[in-house]
Amino acid sequence: MFDLRPAGYVIGLLLMVLGLTMVIPMGLDWMDESTNWISFALSSFITLLIGSVVCLSCQNRIKVNLNIQQTFFLTTSVWLVLPIFGAMPFILGETEARFTDAFFEAMSGFTTTGSTVLSSLDTLPRGLLLWRGMMQWFGGIGVVVVAMVFLPVLRVGGMQIFRTEGFDTFGKILPRAAEISRSISSIYLTLTVLCLIAYSMAGMSFFDALVHSMTTIATGGFANYDTSFGNMGVAVEYVAVIFMILAALPFVRYVQLIGGSLKSFVSDSQVRTFLITAGIVTFILIIWQINFVTNSYEFAIRKAAFNGVSILTGTGFASDNYLQWGSFPITFFFLIGLIGGCAGSTTCSIKIFRFQLLFASVSAQIKRIHSPNGIFQPRYNKKPVAEDIISSVMAFFVLFMVTLAILSVALGMTGLDAVTSISGAAASLANIGPGLGAEIGPDGNYSGLNDVAKWLLAAGMLIGRLELMAVYVLLTATFWRG
Repeated sequence: MFDLRPAGYVIGLLLMVLGLTMVIPMGLDWMDESTNWISFALSSFITLLIGSVVCLSCQNRIKVNLNIQQTFFLTTSVWLVLPIFGAMPFILGETEARFTDAFFEAMSGFTTTGSTVLSSLDTLPRGLLLWRGMMQWFGGIGVVVVAMVFLPVLRVGGMQIFRTEGFDTFGKILPRAAEISRSISSIYLTLTVLCLIAYSMAGMSFFDALVHSMTTIATGGFANYDTSFGNMGVAVEYVAVIFMILAALPFVRYVQLIGGSLKSFVSDSQVRTFLITAGIVTFILIIWQINFVTNSYEFAIRKAAFNGVSILTGTGFASDNYLQWGSFPITFFFLIGLIGGCAGSTTCSIKIFRFQLLFASVSAQIKRIHSPNGIFQPRYNKKPVAEDIISSVMAFFVLFMVTLAILSVALGMTGLDAVTSISGAAASLANIGPGLGAEIGPDGNYSGLNDVAKWLLAAGMLIGRLELMAVYVLLTATFWRG
């Protein structure tokens, strides 16, 4: 029989940690003499209490080794349970949000999607703004650990190509996760601090720099203002571009770089391809801006780089309403949002390496057609790729497109127009944030959508953040019988 208690113990521990972190925004609101600190106090108490109860009830089944069922269950359950408790400050606090809206906001935070249902952000208590940033920051580091430790072992979406010798058995998952988490956390924290310093030097207030550094490195996109980066300084936008790119690179390469291995960073074809893609995206948008939007070269370069990189990496910040740039950028932004950054980063969407494997597979197939007697095998980083990895990547592409289609149709059935339905489905499944159209575009938010649409989009965020397969496998009868 499937034993949930080992996974339950880990979830209980994470809830206790989450409850403790709520003390930070509580203290900020208390210092600001805002009564909103009470909502964080209550949320912290409830989260700590339930987390403790879950831990105590499951502690008699503590074990390091998790089997495949428990690992899949734990991976998905964490991203489902944490938003439920992370939503409480919005329900009990000054926003007095309904559960649907609060859960949507929290799910968007922990999955680093960046879609929001809140408005008048600059009037909210600073504790709530900090909490939004903290949720994305926690979600970002969690995404990296899941992408580097769990998904390669679970053979999800071709991620097994990044599997190392340390992941040969499921019994090594948790010890290895702890070891990798320490290395990654130091890099993650260092990048956040550097981003904080850079934002402050560029003219941001310390509080804005703190929150935006967390959401930038998490490539999450939550901002402290309804206009996102629309009213920020010129230097701030350039700083954001640099750190969005840094956050989109594989964190394991930073660990190797610090260890003295520059070659592994430079020779990574995924890194090179992403940087080239970001350059091409920016160049195309600059040409369009100069010809159809503005005569200012600096303005064109800055807006193209910021908004192009923001959508490509799935960060979701906006410094301009790019829907007013013309018809081509609208289609272009929709497409680049489906690319994403590198595997092992905080970014989302399909990821660069899958496109590399797709093109390598297509190229090999074309060569086989031309030369039936030849032997052609797809290669990645100059190494041959196993057939099971290619099959896993192809399955991911198909499942992604099918899910996108079903979610778009389902949103349309709730009464949304075609543009909102399709772009909203893509924005949630690819964890981008803003969609297209007046309602959910860069100048809007998701507050006006009906409740059914919000729940569908929240489900899309969860499915997309965990690379689809990790969630869908839980819906099969054979999983629970195994």
